[in-house]
Amino acid sequence: MEQSLSLEFLRVVEEAAIACARSIGHGRRKHSDKLAVEAMRHTMESVRMDGTIVIGEGERDEAPMLFIGEKVGMGAGQVEVDIAVDPLEGTNLCATGAPNAIAVLAASEKGGLLHAPDLYMQKLVVGPASKGKVHLDAPVIENLEAIAKALDRKIGDLTVTVLDRPRHEALIADIRAAGARIQLIGDGDLSAAISAAVSGTGIHAVMGTGGAPEGVISAAALKCLNGEIQARLVVDTNTATRENAEKMGVDFNRIYMTEDLAPGKHIVFAACGVTSGNLLKGVQFFGHGTRTSSLVLTYESRLVRFIDTVYKNPGEGVTIRF
Repeated sequence: MEQSLSLEFLRVVEEAAIACARSIGHGRRKHSDKLAVEAMRHTMESVRMDGTIVIGEGERDEAPMLFIGEKVGMGAGQVEVDIAVDPLEGTNLCATGAPNAIAVLAASEKGGLLHAPDLYMQKLVVGPASKGKVHLDAPVIENLEAIAKALDRKIGDLTVTVLDRPRHEALIADIRAAGARIQLIGDGDLSAAISAAVSGTGIHAVMGTGGAPEGVISAAALKCLNGEIQARLVVDTNTATRENAEKMGVDFNRIYMTEDLAPGKHIVFAACGVTSGNLLKGVQFFGHGTRTSSLVLTYESRLVRFIDTVYKNPGEGVTIRF
């Protein structure tokens, strides 16, 4: 699966990124998301797989395509695949032209990705060096001390990414009291999670509460990168939503580890930059074509590919820019 589909999934996220990149800065986040969803769904039609969306744009009655349970790909007779998508992670980032908007897809064999309900999830994400040395329920200062020790740094050298939300006021205060630096972001904790697992991005951890679907997609990437996510689903005040989650087998008291969220043995993760960020450059439009910057990860084969692609117009040459 990994070898046969990794480049196909690259094409899927590239097409989604290119489509929504034309709306960067237009201030229409729903329109940007619609462009990405339509392009991703259309491109999937030609992929040689019998795919099922397990994390997508919502339930069928809320989303016209890429809804949970939708069948995608060429269908029967092809390899069966579970797919989690975020066609435009960071809709507000794209709408305002802010950094780190990406088009994302994770895939595995059947049952290889947790079917997470659309709830909030408390998360702690670290890179390979800090794996196994932190705990979701530990005080912030203890986790930062452990991360600093694992990286042979001082706490003041660490940068922690946190979503800029009122619910994180106490967390932010604790991080600042410990002496670490903070990168507050308006959206895009999935992109931040991947950055935390890649040396050289300047991000050493992600803390706070974000979306559960994004947590599962992050786990797929982190498993490929040997990073770690620890997470706990947050109890929803809506009784019907909570009961539905419990029917799905959700345990609100459990700490879900990377392997719990992405247990698959054959995992492919693909992301394409929409706006430039810590990890990937955004889509660039030239007179002769379009250039994309993408990341493709495969778990079993342990491959990490940073891919620079130029879609050139018919009859045009290619200019190399470094």
